[in-house]
This record gives sequence, C-alpha cells and structure tokens, in this order.
Amino acid sequence: MDALGLIREFLGERLSVEPDRVVPEAELARLGVDSLMLLELMFKFEDRFGLEIPSNRGSPRTVGEVVTLIGGLRGAPR
Repeated sequence: MDALGLIREFLGERLSVEPDRVVPEAELARLGVDSLMLLELMFKFEDRFGLEIPSNRGSPRTVGEVVTLIGGLRGAPR
C-alpha cells in the first residue's frame, strides 16, 4: 500500500471520510484531522513502513504534504 492509500484507509476508519475526498490538495484540518490524530497517523506510517519520522519535522497541512514527507523518508538511505 502506498502513502495515499494508507491515509485514505486511516481517515475512512477513524472519521468515515470518503476516499474520493482524500486528495493531495485536501487540507487535513478540513478532513477533521487534529494534532493528536496526525500523530496517530504518523505512528501508523512508522509501523507500516518501518520508518522513523523525526520529531523536528514541521506539521504537514495537506494530504500531499504527508505523502511527500513519507515518500522522502521511504526513499532516504538508512
């Protein structure tokens, strides 16, 4: 599963957000994601993809920013 798919799954389960609303330009706040839920989502990415997301990263505001963040970390050398 890719990052966008995981976000769609997560928001569908937690907030009943329709998958077609979860597009790169969608603002997380408008989808109902608060700071605590964003942390939960980041932990889910860490678990699913075996990543460590640095805590000094800024908070993404859109779905696309999350996808870019995760894509960069997945492509980064370990």
